[in-house]
Amino acid sequence: MSGPSDAPHLPRSAPIEAYGRGGFAFAEMSHRGSLLCLPEAIWAWPVTRPEDIDEASLQRVFAAAESIDTLIIGTGTEVWLPSPGLRAALRAVKVVLDPMQTGPAIRTYNIMIGERRRVAAALIAVP
Repeated sequence: MSGPSDAPHLPRSAPIEAYGRGGFAFAEMSHRGSLLCLPEAIWAWPVTRPEDIDEASLQRVFAAAESIDTLIIGTGTEVWLPSPGLRAALRAVKVVLDPMQTGPAIRTYNIMIGERRRVAAALIAVP
C-alpha cells in the first residue's frame, strides 16, 4: 500500500510562479517546503539544508535520468558545493548538475522549461 508521499503534487512539469515564506506556488497550487520538479511530475522533497542533498535525496532524479539532461539545485540562500561523489554519480547517468541559490535556480528552471529543455529542479524552500 502506498502512502501520500508516493503521489506527486502535479502529474507534469510546470513553471514556478512564486517562492518564499517557506514554500512555492505553481500551476495555481501552493506548497510548503522544498520541491523536486521532474519532467513528468512535481513532488514534495524533504530536504531543508544543502548538506542533506545526496544520492538518496535525489533518488527520483536518478530513476528518471533518461529524461533529464540538466539538474538545477536551488540551495536556499546558501552557496553549496556538491561532493565529487554526487557529481560523478550524476555524470554516470548523463545528468549535468547546476547548483545555485533558490531564486536564480527558479529563474533558470523556468527559462529552460520555456525552451522545452530536458530539465529537473530540486529546490530548497526559503523563508
